[in-house]
Amino acid sequence: MSSPSARTAPSPAADPVLACPISPVVDLVFSRWTTPILWTLHAHGRQRFVELQRRIGSVTPKVLTQRLRQLERDGLVVRTYFPEVPPRVEYEISELGSSLAPLFASLADWSQGHMPEVDRARSRYDAAN
Repeated sequence: MSSPSARTAPSPAADPVLACPISPVVDLVFSRWTTPILWTLHAHGRQRFVELQRRIGSVTPKVLTQRLRQLERDGLVVRTYFPEVPPRVEYEISELGSSLAPLFASLADWSQGHMPEVDRARSRYDAAN
């Protein structure tokens, strides 16, 4: 029997995180509705549920509630409850969520600089097929 120190490290094929170390971040941040929520909270600051829903657009209240709960669980959003009559709840991006701002800025720059090229490539592909 071999000692624990003699064990080999898991291969990238056996561990998807080793194969692509950004996968957990992509799963966390780029799931449906997460990016628009974080972007909106970052750009507009603390907001009530209805304000957030209005700014995002077509997201349903049920889905927005689910995503906000998940983002709160993940530490990316802070939910503040105010025990008033009627009760008030506000959401804001957390410090951890704000740390994603450079990533979002880079992606926005990439999008602005390269999406026309992507659109042209799609058009060429569609025309050929």
